[in-house]
Amino acid sequence: MKKWRIIWLNYAATVFCNVLFFQLQAQNVKEPAPVYPVPTEAQLKWHEMEMNAFIHFTINTFTDKEWGYGDENPALFNPSGVDAPQWVAELKNAGFKGLILTAKHHDGFALWPSKYTSHSIKNSPYKNGKGDIVKEVSDAVKKGGLKLGLYLSPWDRNHAGYGTGSYITYYRKQLSELIKNYGPLFEVWFDGANGGDGFYGGRREARKINGATYYNWPATIKMVDRIQPKPEILFFSDAGPDIRWVGNEEGHVGRTNWNNITPDTLYAGKSGINSLLNTGSENGSQWIPAETDVSIRPGWFYHAREGAKVKTPEKLFDIYLSSVGRGSTLLLNIPPDRTGRFHENDVASLRGFKELLNRRLGTNLAKKSKLTASNTRGKNPRFAGSAMTDGNKETYWATDDGVTSASFEIELDNQKTFQYILLQEYIRLGQRVKSFTIEALQGSDWKLLAEETTIGYKRIVNVTPVTTQKIRVTITASKACPLISNVEVF
Repeated sequence: MKKWRIIWLNYAATVFCNVLFFQLQAQNVKEPAPVYPVPTEAQLKWHEMEMNAFIHFTINTFTDKEWGYGDENPALFNPSGVDAPQWVAELKNAGFKGLILTAKHHDGFALWPSKYTSHSIKNSPYKNGKGDIVKEVSDAVKKGGLKLGLYLSPWDRNHAGYGTGSYITYYRKQLSELIKNYGPLFEVWFDGANGGDGFYGGRREARKINGATYYNWPATIKMVDRIQPKPEILFFSDAGPDIRWVGNEEGHVGRTNWNNITPDTLYAGKSGINSLLNTGSENGSQWIPAETDVSIRPGWFYHAREGAKVKTPEKLFDIYLSSVGRGSTLLLNIPPDRTGRFHENDVASLRGFKELLNRRLGTNLAKKSKLTASNTRGKNPRFAGSAMTDGNKETYWATDDGVTSASFEIELDNQKTFQYILLQEYIRLGQRVKSFTIEALQGSDWKLLAEETTIGYKRIVNVTPVTTQKIRVTITASKACPLISNVEVF
């Protein structure tokens, strides 16, 4: 009896030592090394906003044009009831987090009383020349809990000095006015339209500039940094430096969408630039994510003739899947009408869109599911599959270094019918996944539902509805060990 007790004690001691060894070993498992480039803190916050609104509203609203020539009489600008709080309320209700206002479009008309130009709201009859649309919007977003961004067109068809150094000085003074008086801003928007015919102080001629060098953006950004530190503000243009254009105005980023891109390639004069902007580059040198800009109407400004052509809630939902659902951020334009309010057709579409989001992506079937992974980093519970459903964006499933192909299974509490799967990478350590598949267990066999490429900040895959209790996601290729922070099923 004593002999068996000794044997049992030795066995128990061995088991205890082994458990302790593996626990200590698990505690020493290191976090995966970053895969560069990685996003800044400001870019991470921008990704998390997911949906922002563009507001195109200026003198073009009253001339019924998309691009003003620059010779408009400021007296034409006279909305009867600007209601910025209505804009903010409808946007917030629909799930938007930020609002970017066109403070100045290509025509050069300033929506604030700029002291540097007479082509401004101060010379309009709106509020007897005392109006300031930028301030009204700034006050409304602060009160409503949204973030403010501003678009100041680099091209100015009104300014006599456009194309010369004097205009760059003027432009920076206006930009400084806006940031000092209406900030803080989360985004400043510079588009690529430049150099063409215009009024130019009465000369009525065409002017050309070198878009890559004329504006000297690095110096302008340094100026802004002295007013509002850059970590708090992001700059959009075709090539960044912080956010890139998506390459179209149709509402979709590529099914393959890398947040990485090498800016120099965008000025190389090569064909296929729009395609490159749409997909990014797997081995791009900088983290410059794509922003998907699209209008709720055919035009960017309000035109009464387009009242029946407002995008339907279903179309907006499709755009959501092809923008936010592919790792981009959606920038949806809603142009106020001549009264200064969102038209009832646009409001109805926004509300219907929100209802579709709630109905189709509102109940996460995977919330109480069981997750098992084919590989867990160092066998450490910190990196287990359960991290993908714990509701914490800072935890993630990870594999061992060198394991770039692995899978995990989602076991639902019973048979469920689903159509959408949402995946998110832990992009703080870089974008990694190059391809993945989704399968559903049907009887004793796995049925392939989708073969996709990148994930990034967020990927929503729309599959043919299927009823199952088990779903398998397989990372088939990754730049390094995959890191998945969230999975949801709808």
